[in-house]
Amino acid sequence: MRFPENFLWGGATAANQCEGAYIQGGKGLCTADVMLAGKSNDYSFSRGNPRDVTKKIEDGIYYPSHVAIDHYHHMREDVELFAEMGFKCYRFSIAWSRIFPQGDEELPNEEGLRFYDQLIDLLLEHHIEPLITMSHFETPLGLLKYGSWKNRKTVEFFCKYAKVLLERYKGKVHYWLTFNEINAMSLQPWMAGGIDSSDETVRMTAAYHQLLASAKAVAMAHEIDPENQVGMMYSGHFAYPSSPDPRDVQGTFDFMHKMLFYCDVQCRGYYPSYKVRELERDRIKLPVEPGDEEILKAGKVDFFSFSYYLTHVTGKDTKGAIRGLNGIDTGYKNPYLKESEWGWPVNPMGLRHILNFFWERYQLPLMVVENGLGAVDVVEEDGSIHDDYRIQYLEEHIREMGKAIELDGVKVMGYTAWGCIDLIAASTGQMSKRYGFIHVDLDDEGNGTLKRRRKDSFWWYKKVIETDGESIEEEE
Repeated sequence: MRFPENFLWGGATAANQCEGAYIQGGKGLCTADVMLAGKSNDYSFSRGNPRDVTKKIEDGIYYPSHVAIDHYHHMREDVELFAEMGFKCYRFSIAWSRIFPQGDEELPNEEGLRFYDQLIDLLLEHHIEPLITMSHFETPLGLLKYGSWKNRKTVEFFCKYAKVLLERYKGKVHYWLTFNEINAMSLQPWMAGGIDSSDETVRMTAAYHQLLASAKAVAMAHEIDPENQVGMMYSGHFAYPSSPDPRDVQGTFDFMHKMLFYCDVQCRGYYPSYKVRELERDRIKLPVEPGDEEILKAGKVDFFSFSYYLTHVTGKDTKGAIRGLNGIDTGYKNPYLKESEWGWPVNPMGLRHILNFFWERYQLPLMVVENGLGAVDVVEEDGSIHDDYRIQYLEEHIREMGKAIELDGVKVMGYTAWGCIDLIAASTGQMSKRYGFIHVDLDDEGNGTLKRRRKDSFWWYKKVIETDGESIEEEE
């Protein structure tokens, strides 16, 4: 198996999960900075205990994002480790509140921009393409006074921020994502944009404003630099019907429509008819203004990216209760799949299926920008970490991605493994839920030396990149 020439192999992180330095360099608070870790040390606690939010910093409380893995001060070391693995691409986010500390300033924070100047230049020195997410679950807390994404003013605040990035890094950065896992507004609205409401009208209003902001940013990116490629990013919720019963099939259609309308708007430039009808039935009126229809049409994305960790089973009685960020307790189980330590079904074949699904639906280049196994790692007495379970997980998924490319003709641009260096888990706030090729000495209470160590998977992934996937053996 050999992947296409110029395939973008690499890894992915998010600022709020790795940078730390939460108020250094002029940075303001963001929504992630007031999120706590989970309430239990039980590794499976994310099944029932989502992260709490305090909305302001309280004394004597551990906030995981405040130090995270201190990438802010370990940037050069971390990038050099990525380069040693042979990364062709590094997906990271810029912390909006590091550039506009309150979100609504007239001028950007120059010190915050200089940090990203250094990071981008360092990546380019090592021939690593930056792939930047503009907003990755880190809306400035200062925008809550406006109602955050409930208020159309936030669209303009975001566009001002996006313009600063696009102009600053013109010619250096060619790949962009507007919003991370934009469909999270239907699942984790605080994380997605500082929305603390279960009211569907509020969530759909906030989602509409984010979709509008994304479209404006895409059009702006193309105007500032025609070489820019801007993608959308979908939180990988995919479901199988629980049985051939037509009612279970319809229930699965209904579940997927709740997620896929975000993709349809960003890829096709308009709200699909099924969503329009649903909003009418629920008496939800979107805050549409004259010219919005044209904005959405003009702001269609250039490529489609998504996270892939698991698949669901749904049907006529789907519950849809939130269970962590990616895990949803639908009320159904898949008896054919094993689960991770955090209760997430492991389904490598599903990746091939989903790549085909999105290629056929949108005919846009695809990119897998998050995929990985959250697991407990053990550091041996000699400092080694033998994570064969992670290697097996990633190898099986990459093999299925290769089949989609080679056997099915799907156009896949690249693959950035999630949490290429251990970081704070978004769903639980834990460090013990590790994804990385690089171990960071830090525990769930924030104790540790922050020392970086290469795991066995580090050397495995280095070989995968060196050989463009040929080191992954065909199935027997």
